[in-house]
Amino acid sequence: MDLRGATVVVTGGAIRVGRHVAGRLAERGANIVVNYRTSAREAEAAVAEFRGQGVGSLAVQADVSTHAGVQAILDAAIREFGSVEVLINNASIYGPTPFDELDEADFDRNIAVNLKGPYLGCWLFGRHMQAQGRGKIVNVADWAVERPYVNYAPYFVAKGGVVALTRVMAKELAPAVQVNAVAPGPILMPADFDQETIRAVERATPLGRIGDPEDIAQTILYLVEGTDFVTGAVIPVDGGRTVS
Repeated sequence: MDLRGATVVVTGGAIRVGRHVAGRLAERGANIVVNYRTSAREAEAAVAEFRGQGVGSLAVQADVSTHAGVQAILDAAIREFGSVEVLINNASIYGPTPFDELDEADFDRNIAVNLKGPYLGCWLFGRHMQAQGRGKIVNVADWAVERPYVNYAPYFVAKGGVVALTRVMAKELAPAVQVNAVAPGPILMPADFDQETIRAVERATPLGRIGDPEDIAQTILYLVEGTDFVTGAVIPVDGGRTVS
């Protein structure tokens, strides 16, 4: 797919990896719709930067865990640009949930944002893309659904669902729409990780270092722009953690 003049929606696109990915897609000539929930200042800054590069851009505040929120993003993008060719289901929450302290709200919150949000995106945007005869959807999973670690049970249940969702939707939306996923490993460490924890992650990674958002961006560019013959794939971008 040629991204020049295409419209790309990036959920959670105002900060961190989502922001970097949105920037790379803008450089390829795509119009960028930045979805955010609370990061209004960062979203508006991103939109201003993208417009300065000569592409269209729009910030849309919406909660991706609701049908109304995802529909609002789609409707705003179509009003502004006429169609959507690419959806990056990036919005996510992440945090420890020790097993002995789990409650039902932990499960509901993780499922709502990390799984229901991508499901709604694939469903609503997927129907739009089918109707126009083409589209690309990239979901963001997690390398560790294959080797989950303790204290994050609801998160991994949800992200494991994203892997299944990717494969299901790849079949449901074929042949017009390709649906794939990236499964990041250690890319940007959480702010509450101390240096000892970060060094331990580096030692556990065969490539011996923390990855960069650019690693995710380049993988997404491959799936969106580099090939039209890959669907249902889940690509680990994890420095070798999956095989360690």
